[in-house]
Amino acid sequence: MGSSRRITVALVGLVVLVVAGWFLREALSDPASPPDSGLPVRALSELPAQAGETWRLIESDGPFPYEQDGDVFGNRERLLPEEPSDYYHEYTVDTPGSQDRGARRLVTGGDGELYYTADHYRSFVAVDPEQ
Repeated sequence: MGSSRRITVALVGLVVLVVAGWFLREALSDPASPPDSGLPVRALSELPAQAGETWRLIESDGPFPYEQDGDVFGNRERLLPEEPSDYYHEYTVDTPGSQDRGARRLVTGGDGELYYTADHYRSFVAVDPEQ
């Protein structure tokens, strides 16, 4: 086998390995993890208990205690990854003692992402609902 043929075979092998690695990484990635949001990730179990209650309502499709729950979240603050205008939806996380909906929300993304804000959209964390 000539040296140019060996180089060609080696390059083809390298390309095959890179492509296989990319497919393997995609197959093993968690589909519910936020897409490179740059936000810190917190386990759902680390958030207030009411966040877990709201998540269970989201998972079972309600019924929700507030009329606004499930409304489109516009991401006007641009703290979440940029997506189409109807991509995100917000849900109230009860705040004990609050006379209104309070400041806490869970925001869901169209690909299964989950975010939490305790300060009415001034900051967010990405949420891992499996923990």
